[in-house]
Amino acid sequence: MNHKENLVNIACIQMEPVFGDISGNTRKTIELINQASNKGANIIVLPELCNSGYVFKSRMEALSLAEEIPNGSTIQSWLHAAKQNDVYIVAGIHEKEGDKLYNSAVLIGPEGYIGTYRKNHLWNEEKLYFEEGDLGFPVFETKYGKIGILVCYDIWFPEAFRVYAKQGVDLVCVATNWVPMANQPNEEKRMAVHVAQANAHMNSVFVACADRVGVERGQPFIGSSVIVDSDGWCVSGPASVDKEELLLATCDLSKAQCGKSKTKLNSIMGDRREEIYQVVEKINN
Repeated sequence: MNHKENLVNIACIQMEPVFGDISGNTRKTIELINQASNKGANIIVLPELCNSGYVFKSRMEALSLAEEIPNGSTIQSWLHAAKQNDVYIVAGIHEKEGDKLYNSAVLIGPEGYIGTYRKNHLWNEEKLYFEEGDLGFPVFETKYGKIGILVCYDIWFPEAFRVYAKQGVDLVCVATNWVPMANQPNEEKRMAVHVAQANAHMNSVFVACADRVGVERGQPFIGSSVIVDSDGWCVSGPASVDKEELLLATCDLSKAQCGKSKTKLNSIMGDRREEIYQVVEKINN
């Protein structure tokens, strides 16, 4: 793994979008991107559906708030911000392609639009509005290393992280809208944070999760944005459950091991026994 620049300042922006206010939400993200850049951020992660809001009442409403990638107004604003600040931006966006809607996230850099990830695992009523992702798990090369993207519920599927790890990804950026879990007694037991830590540890990748806060149409969100190193330890956050915050951490992506030895006799990728995992498919069938 040969990075041009291993040390990178990663920022996660925890914010509260206003449902349906595309222009206002976009302006807010630009202000926060500028703030993160001024603090030295090189890679900036924003929440899931941060341009539109999350809780739709109908497919018609959802369709009215979607935009095409990369020609939509939100993307155009982010393109300008990325170039102006010389940063990479990962951000959740409400995507329209023809009559299909996707819960997506984009990667934009100083050089322009780089690529799109479409959420593969849809949560609850998302299934009423969005198509399942059809782009797989794309890996994006940057001057800091290889980046993978997931959206919210995707992190509950360890296969997603393993697929990225097998492709040599260094950093997984997660645009998310985490909601309270059942039987979650207090903010010290935020399951999503533990899930992010476990996946980072098991796959030796850095993980940066940007969540939103606030209550939208009766649905609360739990904040708790976090940046996790490749050993699974939190290096910034978790953030609060109810306040807008900017997390920042300097990370050495060369420490993302992605198959390098953990001991003289072990490696996470090398110790996998794919021949015995096929039983999972047999059970399902």
